[in-house]
Amino acid sequence: MVLGKEIRLNRILKKGKMLCIPLDHGISSGPIEGIKNIAKLIDQTQDSGLTCFLVNKGIIKSLPVAPNIGIIAHMSAATSLGPDPNNKILMGSVKEAIRLGADGVSLHINIGSKEEPNMLYKLGLVADECNEWNIPLIAMMYPRGENIKNPHEPSVVAHAARIGAEAGADIVKTVYTGEMNSFKDVVKSCPVPIVIAGGPKSNTDTEILQMCKDAMKAGAIGVTFGRNIFQHREPNEIIKALYSIIFERDYNEGTKHKNGKKSS
Repeated sequence: MVLGKEIRLNRILKKGKMLCIPLDHGISSGPIEGIKNIAKLIDQTQDSGLTCFLVNKGIIKSLPVAPNIGIIAHMSAATSLGPDPNNKILMGSVKEAIRLGADGVSLHINIGSKEEPNMLYKLGLVADECNEWNIPLIAMMYPRGENIKNPHEPSVVAHAARIGAEAGADIVKTVYTGEMNSFKDVVKSCPVPIVIAGGPKSNTDTEILQMCKDAMKAGAIGVTFGRNIFQHREPNEIIKALYSIIFERDYNEGTKHKNGKKSS
């Protein structure tokens, strides 16, 4: 029997892999370059190979036409203008995401922040709601805060990713360690599929594509790149190049996933 969560996962993944453009920066950073007109950006890039995009709930309501790729509703936020940018508060519900037509829900959790306990509590509650309503949960698990000296330390990244899985996420998004072998250990120690974040804007296309390639070799199921796509001089071209790496190459690890479920 096919469950609702599997149907929705098929809308945000392709052959168990993900190429997502997160566009949730408007709350945290404001209307920065590249996302001043999100509807136009989505319309111009959605047929270049993206499997889905990720936006805050208000953007879904504002879209002039229904997109033809998957939608992930981001439901947590903080601003760079506030007292604690690392304290991501809940700004919506799973029911609201479903009413808006989203295919998945995402939350951002900063591990190592002084507000980590509250964020984990909310993650647990949302994970339970996602299970109740059969909608995928993507947990953005970032090592970030007062107790984090090196956010790319493999043991710290592995810990953050594992927390997301144990809290009930269907897919974990986390930072890349910067080295393929160490990231393999992160993937192996996480019982749900992993996608990597793009981080700050890279200096060269080679840097972007190599990170994607190495992450896929290490076992990731894809990428969620924001600035490295929407601030690129040719967004469609970098998407096509990422698509080729993710979907048109065969890796020993990282390709044996179906509908976001990790194989043994």
